[in-house]
Amino acid sequence: MWRSATEAAIGDEQRRRAEAAIGDGGGGAATSRGGDRRPATFDGLLLDNIKTDQKAALMLIASSTGVCSYRLNSTAGLWKHSPVTMFRLWNHGQENDKLQAEDKVNELKAALGPLSDRDLKYCTDACLKRYLDARNWNVDKSKKMLEETLKWRSTYTPEEIRWHEVAVEGETGKLFRANFHDRHGRTVLLMRPGMQNTTSIDNQMRHLVYLMENAILNLPEGQEQMAWLIDFTGWSLSTSVPIKSARETINILQNHYPERLAVAFLYSPPRIFEAFWKIVKYFLDTKTFEKVKFVYPMNKDSVELMRSYFDVDNLPTEFGGKASLEYDHEEFSKLMTKDDEKTATFWGFSDDKHRHVNGGYSGAEVVPEPTPLAPPAS
Repeated sequence: MWRSATEAAIGDEQRRRAEAAIGDGGGGAATSRGGDRRPATFDGLLLDNIKTDQKAALMLIASSTGVCSYRLNSTAGLWKHSPVTMFRLWNHGQENDKLQAEDKVNELKAALGPLSDRDLKYCTDACLKRYLDARNWNVDKSKKMLEETLKWRSTYTPEEIRWHEVAVEGETGKLFRANFHDRHGRTVLLMRPGMQNTTSIDNQMRHLVYLMENAILNLPEGQEQMAWLIDFTGWSLSTSVPIKSARETINILQNHYPERLAVAFLYSPPRIFEAFWKIVKYFLDTKTFEKVKFVYPMNKDSVELMRSYFDVDNLPTEFGGKASLEYDHEEFSKLMTKDDEKTATFWGFSDDKHRHVNGGYSGAEVVPEPTPLAPPAS
């Protein structure tokens, strides 16, 4: 799990430089002609000021390029090794990471104990990894976070929200699932806050949760995250949600959909948005904050960053692309109605069935016996 610590230490720009390491220019423990040891550097990075585990991470990043590589020696500093040797070390590190992750997942399963019905369906290995990742692989903190989500889902029942209940919120296309994906094949949610058309905060929240569940339902196999595109055309303080509601929204997304966001691009926000953002950003945890990217059409670097995530031919013109953005509420409603059937099938209940109390079961039904996530200890 040291990779995330390394990225935090050296920053995105320095990480890109590390990943693009070039030959001897990458550095290492250099010695001058006079025999004095110069500070170890890696493409301009002063490695002597970076912790040992982070140095190891940088070396493995370098070895993954197949160009140059280094290994830490406690007495002699950094010494150059062949790419083949270091690739083997890198591969070994990858396998160790995988085993450590599996051990943590199994530990969290055991800590949760037996689960039944929808809780069991929800708590897949991929789900447990997301909660562990959100809490820096601390099992106790991950368990607490996940249990709070399961309690929230049991009362809010997001999987039971149906399109016809929130369709009015989508009439203007202020939030919908896009018909294109990013370069990684991830589902894209497109938000246009300037097209706010309702005043009920509760229903707006249900609409958001519904579309989060729908976006997850439509993620490609093996993909756990989604991308957000936010167009600020027409946005003003009068159309923005109250700070209290913004905080509640962030709370739901961060605490009950951890590690679901890959990146969020805020396209051309007006200057007045800065006042709103200065308050809202303090509700975001560090990981989420780092995923939020501001894009300004006149700023070449920010535009190029967004285009590195999206094919310009698929990207709507509202976001600097070439595609035409058309939201047809009637057609989108048909799509969501079909997806409601998929949701019912996935969660194992009839879509025309009325809701029941006590965790989704009526008194006449037999609740299945809880199933342990982890095998019993031998």
